[in-house]
Amino acid sequence: MSTDVVVIGSGYAGAGAVKAFEDEIEAGEANLTWVSEHDYHLVLHEVHRCIRTPAVESKVAIPVDEIKDDATTFVKGRVTGVDTDERTVEVEDGEDVDYDYLLVAVGSATAFYGIEGLREHSLTLKGLDDAREIHRALEDAAEEATEMEPAQVLVGGAGLSGIQSAGEIAEYRDDTRSPIDVTLVEGLDEVFPGNDPEVQGALRKRLQELDVEILTGDFISKVDEETVYLGGGEDEESEELAYDVLLWTGGITGQEEIAAVDVEKDERSNRVFADATFETSADRVFAIGDTALVDQGDDEVAPPTAQAAWQAAEVAGENLARAVRGAPLRSWHHEDKGTVISVGDEAVAHDVPVVPINTFGGPGAKMLKKAIAARWISSVSSHGRALSAWSDM
Repeated sequence: MSTDVVVIGSGYAGAGAVKAFEDEIEAGEANLTWVSEHDYHLVLHEVHRCIRTPAVESKVAIPVDEIKDDATTFVKGRVTGVDTDERTVEVEDGEDVDYDYLLVAVGSATAFYGIEGLREHSLTLKGLDDAREIHRALEDAAEEATEMEPAQVLVGGAGLSGIQSAGEIAEYRDDTRSPIDVTLVEGLDEVFPGNDPEVQGALRKRLQELDVEILTGDFISKVDEETVYLGGGEDEESEELAYDVLLWTGGITGQEEIAAVDVEKDERSNRVFADATFETSADRVFAIGDTALVDQGDDEVAPPTAQAAWQAAEVAGENLARAVRGAPLRSWHHEDKGTVISVGDEAVAHDVPVVPINTFGGPGAKMLKKAIAARWISSVSSHGRALSAWSDM
């Protein structure tokens, strides 16, 4: 009897692991079932493009049928839980899916850190529906605004997602000549916190060239229907920022469906602890991508980035095949290949190993950003789809 292997999630980690497993396994060795609530893979690090131009959806959403082999079974449905004793994946409005080996790659949810009113009043960017909602909110806000009283759009969090979203909103404003002010709010002292001051400065410069106001050094303490409150400790008054649209990009946490799974997790983030082989505390359950805190030694874990998920997926797919065969598993260690961040129509590249310049922008960074997206799309789909997407990346 063939071994049943199940992968849940269609993000970078899930889609990449499916491809890697299919490439590694021989016909008849195992049955692969791929479960996801979406019947497409979303190129998430480019979804901010859809804020400005919703038509880009067709370039960043790749149908699963273009990715998987014919022999792989796809089940569309939201996973509501995993029974590690019975070895079943519970699917909302569907039949349970049995497994012999399971890879959990359901990504992450947005973290709100208990900030009063933030969840209720902010938009997030975790998928196509979110991008559509942000685009509509910008349209509505601009329609009600005037040059004398422009719409106030706040982006909370100046990490990768916040910077790229703020840049895209600014380009939308300029393309449509809409009366919109864009403000990027970061609680720490600089944009792209914790990184090289050189790349921080380059990003700040490009944001300012797009007329994005940058406020750093005060955390959001409270949000209501019209106002974001910054700071406001026991001995100080909070600063008030009126807003028409609030986009929150400030952090990640584990998905709700993981909360009840009997596997060791970080209590604060609800993300699953995984070894460098992606094994978890539950027998025959592996975890990868933003779902997991993958051990890298010296109390370090892999970063929650698309780059790390891509790299890990290749080894995770191979390890699933090795598990089926009873072979030793490979350990994985993340190799940082640099960072490329889009800021509207421009981009900033930093610490790219094959380039002698530490931080650079201009046509070189822009082409590199396009090439990264095209390479991924080509690897999971086709060269033709990658070529079609090139101009929109």
